[in-house]
Amino acid sequence: MKKALITGVTGQDGSYLSEFLIGRGYDVHGVIRRSSVDFRERIAHLEGQPRFHLHYGDLSDTSSLVKVIGLVRPDEIYNLAAQSHVQVSFDSPEYTADIDATGVLRILEAVRITGLADTCRIYQASTSELYGKVEEVPQSETTPFHPYSPYAVAKQYGFWITKEYREAYHMFCCSGILFNHESERRGETFVTRKITLAAARIAQGKQEKLLLGNLSSLRDWGYAKDYVECMWLILQHEVPDDFVIATGVQHSVREFATLAFRHAGIELEWTGEGLDEKGINKANGKVVVEVSPDFYRPTDVVNLWGDPSKARRELGWNPQKTSFEELVRIMVDHDMKKVAKEQALEHINLAEYLEKGVVK
Repeated sequence: MKKALITGVTGQDGSYLSEFLIGRGYDVHGVIRRSSVDFRERIAHLEGQPRFHLHYGDLSDTSSLVKVIGLVRPDEIYNLAAQSHVQVSFDSPEYTADIDATGVLRILEAVRITGLADTCRIYQASTSELYGKVEEVPQSETTPFHPYSPYAVAKQYGFWITKEYREAYHMFCCSGILFNHESERRGETFVTRKITLAAARIAQGKQEKLLLGNLSSLRDWGYAKDYVECMWLILQHEVPDDFVIATGVQHSVREFATLAFRHAGIELEWTGEGLDEKGINKANGKVVVEVSPDFYRPTDVVNLWGDPSKARRELGWNPQKTSFEELVRIMVDHDMKKVAKEQALEHINLAEYLEKGVVK
């Protein structure tokens, strides 16, 4: 039985990867930070399974990483932990650098310190944000990097230090350059989930309006559940190498919003340009989407589009297993049910209060 160690196991990708590896017969170990608040809802269904284990550790603490890696002695490590929000990286650049850059180095060194350099395969979660102010489209493994945020700069260090340890110490270290990948487990502050939740809430009368940033930003959006398979395939490859993980299809934020609202039962009509652009509900003429300058970044990446040819050719991975339209549908369906459930709970609680005479 192979053993895998996953940092960032409580995140979107970590939860899907855990399910995938358990399904492949792995003994899965996850690293979590100590916290007085429960943040494990994405993996709650896995806890208690005999092949799923959790350990306390932190990418900011070398000793904890050495301890966990030495104890587990994994065959594969998937470093998915990061401060992964681009906008937050402008507000917390030092923390972002410590986790997303130096944290990668700590893992690589921990593997060497514990004597696993020759046996442990390491996957580093890299990002399309490395391309930043893009110099060519679509972007492939040979496209020059031009990071355009503190997050991207930190991730570029993580990419190059992984490559350096591969070449200097002959370690099986690989980076997957992941383009935007979404799901119903995506954090609610990320733009795609923000859109699908707002569409569900507006459709059910729980919200009046959605505020967004640059509607013309272009992204290559895939389904996170498909992308974790490619992470695994990268570590099963004959030789360590780096791969772009993307769909090869590009859409704008405006297109994502149009499709999400349509699936929630609202047909949008767009009027105006730039900061004055608005999304209007055709059925009643109400403005339900507006642009806010608060959601523009100091430096904004506007044209990410990946070329997954290498992963398709060398790994046999299907980059379009789940279409863009299907991805949006999955997310909206989930959030429609989530909002409906919240409303039902509100009615139940109100009924209980009325019964007890608390509310008259």
